[in-house]
Amino acid sequence: MSEQKRMDVMDPSGFVVLAEAVPDIVLEIRYYSTYNFVGDRIEGYEEPCALLTREAARALQTASEEFKARGYRLKVFDAYRPGCGVRHFFRWGEDQQDQRMKPYFYPDLDKKEVFSQHYLARQSTHSRGSAVDLTLLDMVTGQELDMGGSFDLLSERSHPDYAGVTPEQHENRMLLREGMLRNGFGPSVREWWHFYLIKEPYPDTYFEFPVSADYVKRWKGGR
Repeated sequence: MSEQKRMDVMDPSGFVVLAEAVPDIVLEIRYYSTYNFVGDRIEGYEEPCALLTREAARALQTASEEFKARGYRLKVFDAYRPGCGVRHFFRWGEDQQDQRMKPYFYPDLDKKEVFSQHYLARQSTHSRGSAVDLTLLDMVTGQELDMGGSFDLLSERSHPDYAGVTPEQHENRMLLREGMLRNGFGPSVREWWHFYLIKEPYPDTYFEFPVSADYVKRWKGGR
């Protein structure tokens, strides 16, 4: 049995608090808030923080330094996502009466299509701890670059190669994409904001511990 398959899914010892590992990032943890496609805080998000595997955080730090040299900061919407959060998504998906956030996050899709078109999966790469959702901030204006669509817009418009965006929006998407790829991350075909560490340390493990800096520190302090 591989080392990854022996991992305790409640063990965060291979993870770091992202704001400590990459101090120049900006956080807007959407699943801790109610402004997300579900409309509620997602199960398992106990603090508005971001966690990543040590290896993914190290690669993201290198990417951050590269972007800073070009006048940009990274803004993170989500990183590690516990399995219970993914299951929360699917419970939401089974409730066809709950359409609160449709105008904002899936205006062109029937709710069932969110799953049939694979915008959400039964197991998320985020739960392996080496995936991150992010965008770029202009360090002069403090504003997000215009990507031609917002984070978690469940739409064809979010595909990185979507032809309906302006040349400037496409250029901004490629700026983010190329910088992340240079630093060891792979892209998503459906989400311009989603990247995963190609050489991830736990490719077979889907973790369950909460999104909580306190949990990570208490676990490490007790060992």
